[in-house]
Amino acid sequence: MEGNPAQELSLAEHRERLAAARSSLAALSSILWQTPSGGGSDGLSGLMSEVDALVMAGEAGRVAVLREAMNRGESDGGSAAMTTAQWVRHHAPSTIAGGAAAIVSVATAFGKRVNAPVKEAVESGRLPVKSAAVVVSEADKLRPLLADGAEPHVLEGLIGMAEQHGPSGCRLLRDGLIAKYGRQDVLQDQQSMGKSFIRLSQPQDTGANTFEYRLTLDVEGKAALEAALGPLSAPKPVDGERDLRSSDRRRGDALVTLVRRAVAAGDEVGKTNKTTLLLTMSYEDLRDRLGAATTLGGLDAGTHLAPETVRRLCCDGSVIPIVLGADGDVTDWGIEKRFFTDAQTKRMWLRDGGCTYPGCGAPPQWTDAHHLVHWADLGPSDLSNGALLCERHPTIVHNRRLAGRVVQGPFGERFEWDLTRGSYDDLLARRAAQEPA
Repeated sequence: MEGNPAQELSLAEHRERLAAARSSLAALSSILWQTPSGGGSDGLSGLMSEVDALVMAGEAGRVAVLREAMNRGESDGGSAAMTTAQWVRHHAPSTIAGGAAAIVSVATAFGKRVNAPVKEAVESGRLPVKSAAVVVSEADKLRPLLADGAEPHVLEGLIGMAEQHGPSGCRLLRDGLIAKYGRQDVLQDQQSMGKSFIRLSQPQDTGANTFEYRLTLDVEGKAALEAALGPLSAPKPVDGERDLRSSDRRRGDALVTLVRRAVAAGDEVGKTNKTTLLLTMSYEDLRDRLGAATTLGGLDAGTHLAPETVRRLCCDGSVIPIVLGADGDVTDWGIEKRFFTDAQTKRMWLRDGGCTYPGCGAPPQWTDAHHLVHWADLGPSDLSNGALLCERHPTIVHNRRLAGRVVQGPFGERFEWDLTRGSYDDLLARRAAQEPA
């Protein structure tokens, strides 16, 4: 069996190759003008990918060198009495600005057999060191909470999320992984404990005619508040002009509006479809108190709520558990009804997840149901003829005469738009050709 040619090189030859790669990078800027225009492997995009792969390999190399130095006892600094992090900063000056702690954390973690998948991901160039450090940290926090045999699956999930979305995405998996792989009642116990930390401070006068509050909520409270704030904090254009308020300003205005409405309504606080908290959970999990429910729509979509919390919330009329009975609602009206019903809109929340226009991230609370074949063109008020659009995009869809359709994908129904100008007119022509004379 042949060995890896790179492994057969001497240390001196490796050092020469590294120096040559460094020289090549240093001279790169002076010859970039020779790079062909356009994409592809021969263009600038291909060159950027190669440089990025080289940087990733360099990160993995620093971890490997530190790991060997730790094994030999060299990283303690000897007579200089340096810590391991100080040793890294001394010999890798670029880490003085940050990053030494992650290198030390990952190199230390690689000494444990359980972290072998993370080590492989770093050495193969799939995972940056910064992301690997978060994966290791999250895995350490989750490990005591997991059921027997679940750790490999959790580590695989963390690595996959970190590859796609970086450290922040990796942290978002925590509750979902506990719900799926945790010991029974762990998620419920953690969320129940969170209620003891709920706080709203007294107002603090900032001295500028403004007042500051500090608010701490548990997961349930956060989900309910975000469901209520979502529709009220949507951008509101005036006379065609963009809403120039920042997101934080809109949310602050929305909270004041919410309080004013509650005070004005007294005990008769109205509930609308857009302020409803939607949860998805299988009936079996709800019955057996397993897994978790997932919130749908809004800025808080994807929050996991423990089973006992969901069972209690099911008694609240402002909470709709999707699996508990929406099947009885009428969802197809033909052309009998001009507008989509609340039940139909909730189904679109579940299917579309927000505004369906490509590239738009508006949550469901900021959207309305739009007829694909316009009602005026005898388009039915049926789910197959509806899609969610935010306040801005119906104008674009109508002005450009765009057509959309619901398609069946491997993970269920999804929505797609034909962005060719006039595609809606082509759709009408095809419909007319199919109608009997």
